[in-house]
Amino acid sequence: MSMREARVDLGAIAGNVQLLRGLAGVDAMAVVKANGYGHGAVPAARAALEGGAAWLGVADLAEAHELRAAGITAPVLAWIHDPAADFAEAVAAGIDVGVSSAAQLEALAALPGRAEVQLKFDSGLGRNGATAADWPALVEAAAGHERAGRVHVRGVWSHLSNTGDDEDAAQADAFAQALDAARAAGLAPDLVHLAATAGALHLPATRFGMVRFGVGIYGLAPDDRPVAGLRPAMELSASVVATKRVPAGHGVSYGYDHVTSAETTLALIPLGYADGIPRSASGRAEVSIDGVRHRIAGRVAMDQFVVDVGDSPVAVGDRAVLFGADGPSAEEWAAWAATINYEIVTRIGGRVARVYVP
Repeated sequence: MSMREARVDLGAIAGNVQLLRGLAGVDAMAVVKANGYGHGAVPAARAALEGGAAWLGVADLAEAHELRAAGITAPVLAWIHDPAADFAEAVAAGIDVGVSSAAQLEALAALPGRAEVQLKFDSGLGRNGATAADWPALVEAAAGHERAGRVHVRGVWSHLSNTGDDEDAAQADAFAQALDAARAAGLAPDLVHLAATAGALHLPATRFGMVRFGVGIYGLAPDDRPVAGLRPAMELSASVVATKRVPAGHGVSYGYDHVTSAETTLALIPLGYADGIPRSASGRAEVSIDGVRHRIAGRVAMDQFVVDVGDSPVAVGDRAVLFGADGPSAEEWAAWAATINYEIVTRIGGRVARVYVP
């Protein structure tokens, strides 16, 4: 067993995809960007496909090429592009390119062969995607290129803000109008997708023909509404690497934010903010050792943190579970760090060994 370990349950990922697909009732794209939300992009992608995902989604072309290099031939969409992106290589690899601007469309249309593209409309999130003002010209140009055989517009899509049901419903209305405009221009996209996990689960009007499941496939709810049956896929743990008995009044970690109130045992855990442990959780977060929870004592450092275990018989080699089935949850860590569960799992660094179980 590795000193630092993220244990990833691939069966949980496959099962979560199957559950979510059943709840949404439409085809699903499994989003495996950001190294599969920290779980490992390639293993997560394979598990998601096993669970019935029809598509894979990634942020950029490098992530898409990683999947192809691993032998994954399933349909893949990538949507954030370097201005100098090599679209020719993407087209040759059979990667669908998300298009948010006329410049991107023209670059793809100028390539040999025919590019598969999915046009993105900004329905109100204010990130990628053509604005309502730019959309008519974009779909007209795309239709012209499609008639000439230079591109094929496989999809039209957008992304919700998850501000609230009313705001998301307004975005769905704007998206439906953009879809009508695309069809009026002569486009007939096979794929239409707007909702990610939250919208897919809670706002049926946003489902259209496909939904994108991101954090949900890793067993985490996208907001404060729990989803029955989801199984968190990652357990993060580390070995206790040192213990020491110290007297009352002993300072712990930088700044002495924690000073022992009585004679106690301190246990050293070899995970720090370089591994993705949020420094903002210092003095608040808890870990489980032999089924007993202990709070972090003092500040999280770059490579380590300390827990004050009192008189518990903790020894070198014992396992400290930060989050997972045998410890706190990622949601609890998010609360301790004043962030969201997405960040807790995606920030786990490369020094932490990923161990995959079927």
